[in-house]
Amino acid sequence: KYTVDQPLKCCLLIRKYTSMPNRLINATSPYLLQHAHNPVDWYPWSKEALERAKEENKPILISIGYAACHWCHVMERESFEDEKVAEFMNEHFINIKVDREERPDLDQIYMDAITAMTGQGGWPLNCFLTPDGRPFYGGTYFPPQPMYGKPNWLYVLKRIAETFKTQRQTIEEQANNLTYHIQSQDQVIFKNPIFDDTATYPVDAELVVKVFNRLQTSFDTDDGGFGGAPKFPGTMNIDFLMQYYHHSQEQLALDHALFSIDKMIEGGIYDQIGGGFARYTVDKEWLVPHFEKMLYDNALLVGIIADAYKITQNPDYLEVIQQTLSFIETEMRSEEGGFYASYDADSEGVEGKYYVWDKAEVDRLIGNGSVIFDAFFDITEEGNWEGKNILNRRMSYAQFAEKTGLEMWELKQIVAKGRKALLEERQKRVKPGLDDKIILSWNAMMCVAYAKAYEASGNPHYLDIAVQNMDFLLVAFQEEGGKYFHTYKNGIAKYPAFLSDYAQLIDALIVLYQVSHKVDYLKKAAALTKHVRQHFSDTQQVGFYFTPDYQEDTIIRKKEFYDGATPSGNSMMAYNLFRLAALLGKWEYRTLALKLLKSVETMIMKAPSSFGRWATTWMNFAYPFYEVAVVGKEAVDKMAGFQKKYYPNKVTAIATDAVNYPELVENRFIEGKTLIYICKDQACEQPVEEWQEVNFV
Repeated sequence: KYTVDQPLKCCLLIRKYTSMPNRLINATSPYLLQHAHNPVDWYPWSKEALERAKEENKPILISIGYAACHWCHVMERESFEDEKVAEFMNEHFINIKVDREERPDLDQIYMDAITAMTGQGGWPLNCFLTPDGRPFYGGTYFPPQPMYGKPNWLYVLKRIAETFKTQRQTIEEQANNLTYHIQSQDQVIFKNPIFDDTATYPVDAELVVKVFNRLQTSFDTDDGGFGGAPKFPGTMNIDFLMQYYHHSQEQLALDHALFSIDKMIEGGIYDQIGGGFARYTVDKEWLVPHFEKMLYDNALLVGIIADAYKITQNPDYLEVIQQTLSFIETEMRSEEGGFYASYDADSEGVEGKYYVWDKAEVDRLIGNGSVIFDAFFDITEEGNWEGKNILNRRMSYAQFAEKTGLEMWELKQIVAKGRKALLEERQKRVKPGLDDKIILSWNAMMCVAYAKAYEASGNPHYLDIAVQNMDFLLVAFQEEGGKYFHTYKNGIAKYPAFLSDYAQLIDALIVLYQVSHKVDYLKKAAALTKHVRQHFSDTQQVGFYFTPDYQEDTIIRKKEFYDGATPSGNSMMAYNLFRLAALLGKWEYRTLALKLLKSVETMIMKAPSSFGRWATTWMNFAYPFYEVAVVGKEAVDKMAGFQKKYYPNKVTAIATDAVNYPELVENRFIEGKTLIYICKDQACEQPVEEWQEVNFV
């Protein structure tokens, strides 16, 4: 990679990859492997490391990051590759490297500790622990020299080592207090509701209206989305707005949801050349992304854009779905049918280098039509970011065509030609690093995205990919006794699956059943739900733990309740239980889902942006929710047309014969007819033969 005029970089690279590797060399995580040649004597999180800390009575440094984390790479280069720093770390600490995507349970515990100590968290996360794993001090990124208001890393190490020796009692007290705080935090959020299982609890729409009103105060009416910079997609909040519009016909809710989607697909957060979305932008205008691409963001965004397409039939939305899923299949899908975790923000050590352009380079590659292409994608001589150009659109196809007087077909032809030329050229560049581990929960989310894309577009290819992915997950991740693993790479599945894995997998099975009509998927969802209730339930309080009762290598069991970049395991289980109650006829599941919702009712109203999935599940209780069954030989064709429409308030089931069918269609076959059944609140209308006869809200 390096030329003779870059001798320092060349020598550093040679030293890094010819030095004796540490214990991470046998890891499967790309993030851990990135640190395998550090002079730091890293351990993975393991019994061996924890026992050595106790035997030698040394503090533990747990350093947590992930492969696509820019500042993780920076700290590695500045500190963990420094021989002097590594020597001190090796002498005074037991050093453990953790990939947060492999062990989100550890990340959750120690991130809570850092947030309690400093008021904020992030990655890299560097936390100091007692030999038995209790946290007592930490932070995020530490520079090699004092800057950004932070002490330098070696200074921190020396102070911690000295304090551990001379003020051990203080360390122990701090560790006890922090551990108690982390453990009791769940009880602050989850309020065990006073609940009689035999009673009826009315759920009205008042809370839903309050959530909308509170979300409205954070609308960015100039650029879409919510709040200011940095700006994240907020997919669950957009999903809430679209569902709220469906129920209330509040036009402002739909307008802001679509406006937010439009601004994202026109902005730099969307890869205008290759498809796919970055994790967030550093500005409020969606222009400058943090260039890493995560599988889960793309899954959730494809899902809401598919719903937006159902509502509007906007062809721009279908194009973005096609481009994004093409990127996923080309760049992030394994031969076995799994999806990889992420792409790094950096290439050749420079953030965003793979994605940005000089105007002269663009003009040379495109030739005729470059003037239109440059204007459409905001490409200028001076650039819009650090002298380079991040491609983005200042207006839609229709607006640009009207402004320039071009025919729509002509504009799209120029854009398609230019995209093709730039994509071919970009393929010659050094790509960002790919994290090629396969994560169960993220794959389940992408499986749902493909199923929803199939529903919206009718393209059978998307259903084929979803089915292939699910069939791969159910085999590759399966453990004995109905258990599943969390990650998979190179034929090896590792780590007991977490609540989020099971919850997302159950969701994917429910969704995929409803579009593929394979009853085995529904049966599997039922079996996994039974497993979750048996091994994740808190028997004293409401809610599910993040880890199962058979996992024993963490200091405490925590519950996940916030809907962050992805839905929490508990909110997904509430959503799953609600739908399975109708599909399986297990109405006690509905009561359990309501218990979960009631336990966070106050938090949903106080902080709706952090409880988006909870709020949409609440809508299922507050507004009409339908069970739709189509029974008879023509059931598949009749259901296909219905599923292309936006009805978020329903579950569906079909049966073409009386042999293999779900609970929802039992005793509903009439020879020679295909009938549509609509039920609500366990009461059904008379069956009809055509959708025009259905009274459906």
